[in-house]
Amino acid sequence: MNHFRTNRMTAERLNEIHLADLVALHLDAEVSRYLGGVRTPEVTKTYLATNMAHWDEHGFGLWTLRTTDGAFAGRAGLRHICVDDVDEIEILYAFKREFWGQGFASEVATALTDLGLSRLKLLSLIGIVNVANVASRRALEKSNYLLERSTIRNGERVVIYRIGP
Repeated sequence: MNHFRTNRMTAERLNEIHLADLVALHLDAEVSRYLGGVRTPEVTKTYLATNMAHWDEHGFGLWTLRTTDGAFAGRAGLRHICVDDVDEIEILYAFKREFWGQGFASEVATALTDLGLSRLKLLSLIGIVNVANVASRRALEKSNYLLERSTIRNGERVVIYRIGP
């Protein structure tokens, strides 16, 4: 499962060669607005290492996304996360600004949901979204996630969406 495809994207398992693309993505203040803020190159390097270790431990994690013509579009994945003292599997994605508003988030959310529920046989997936991030909320709703609850996470008001088999 190192690779998967959607209609308009290819996904490759996150690895060291993706560092420069991730740094550029994480330095964009608009992209990072709902992701905890801009990340320095050093923080992104640690992020990369942590997410590569997740792959080694769990057999799934983050992928980098490219358009069919090879342009870096963003990152997306499935990962373990502790929410209110419960181990959950989170769906996550972030795209370069030029790919916003074109349905890429819904497309990758649907693909990741299928991967998680059908291929990995996970019981459920959650999406954690800043309450103000209307576009991301819409992407999850289009992928049949249901609003479960609101909470505070890392000092931010967020909503948690869930989907199960």
